[in-house]
Amino acid sequence: MSGTSLDGVDAALVEFSGAIPRILATAYLPYPDDLRRQALNLHQEQRGEIHLAQVLANELAQVYAQAVRAVLEQGAVPASAIRALACHGQTIRHQPGLGYSLQLNNPALLAELSGITVVADFRSRDIAAGGQGAPLVPAFHDALFRDATRHRVILNIGGISNITDLAPGRPTSGFDCGPGNLLLDAWAQRHLGTPFDEGGRWAQTGQVQTDLLARLLAHEFFALDPPKSCGREQFNLAWLTGCLSGAEAPVDVQATLTALTAAAAQQAITRSNGSPEELYVCGGGAHNIALLRELEHRLPTTTVKTTEALGLPADWVEAVAFAWLAQRTLAGLPGNLPDVTGARGPRILGAIYPA
Repeated sequence: MSGTSLDGVDAALVEFSGAIPRILATAYLPYPDDLRRQALNLHQEQRGEIHLAQVLANELAQVYAQAVRAVLEQGAVPASAIRALACHGQTIRHQPGLGYSLQLNNPALLAELSGITVVADFRSRDIAAGGQGAPLVPAFHDALFRDATRHRVILNIGGISNITDLAPGRPTSGFDCGPGNLLLDAWAQRHLGTPFDEGGRWAQTGQVQTDLLARLLAHEFFALDPPKSCGREQFNLAWLTGCLSGAEAPVDVQATLTALTAAAAQQAITRSNGSPEELYVCGGGAHNIALLRELEHRLPTTTVKTTEALGLPADWVEAVAFAWLAQRTLAGLPGNLPDVTGARGPRILGAIYPA
């Protein structure tokens, strides 16, 4: 899994023999600076972008193959023992309203390099059926985390945040609720020179600027009814800069961006799901103490924990989810939830590239 944060590749070796997927090994491979810069540049139209995208797709396949080798070595498992390799690819354009979402990848090359059958291109089938193509992980959340009596919400905080509502007696719902780590990381990189604000420590030394927060929350995306999804097209540094007066201290902007991520999630949860008893956080944002505290403050009647409490480490939920989706693909079973994505019905997701 390589997501909107553009930090690197998560690889998880997963066994599905029990009720809860068993993680046998994990590996994380950070993106080289040049690769990350190329991927970020391709979010904007530029001369020669088709060639640049294809070359980068090949480079990504090489990085994905390295991550596969690392996780197999960590788990002491040969490639021949693996049924399939799920690879989401690196999103550079997400335009479901125009009928497409582009994840850079070369799954044929990845199958060649790894010797493992690859399942890729998970979003296209849902979009072809009129859906958003995202988020796709709520189906996995439903299968793994639903409780018959307790109202739970799963909040995945990657570059973009998305929620999954697991209310007893109601169909599972979910949608993107806005920026997660995307703006927080970009602002930290600009002003701290670090990949991210570790633990939210810098943000905790700043003050939330209520006027700025109101301007940020005025973005039209937040008022849209689900199904909905978003990405860097809506939330980026250029948009953030346009909302600033210029008088804000950088640390106060970071504190306000933390409040934005929490407020967007809280508004999405209460608007669509009422007051759940439990909120479980996964993704990189689960390590941001300032963000978790802000969520607790904004959801005072809800118990806030990470998915570790449900038996699955927060860092690996999404990678395991796509392994689960690949398993569904190979079994000829649908992987989307129409109530979440807005597709016309359940669809088998992904394209298969045999080893």
